[in-house]
Amino acid sequence: MGGAPVAQVATDQLQVWVDQDLCTGDGLCVQYAPEVFEFDIDGLAYVKSPDGELLQTPGSRVDVPEHLRLEVIDSAKECPGECIHVVRAGDGVEVAGPDAED
Repeated sequence: MGGAPVAQVATDQLQVWVDQDLCTGDGLCVQYAPEVFEFDIDGLAYVKSPDGELLQTPGSRVDVPEHLRLEVIDSAKECPGECIHVVRAGDGVEVAGPDAED
């Protein structure tokens, strides 16, 4: 299993963003973590702010709620479009997604 050691990821604040240029609209992320991801009218997934606002600016990041960490990480790992990026908030290192180290 790739990415940062689980113990380290479990304690770091994580953020997530979606690259809409690569999104295929399959919806795994929306199924796994509907509090974090949502489809827009264009059929692509976007992240949502804690108050539920869809963030449509490219590269918009949101903090991953602690109770949804595994769902968001699984979304990034299983996304067919490889467009979900989960990064450590402190240093921006990707822990899940296409740019995460194996």
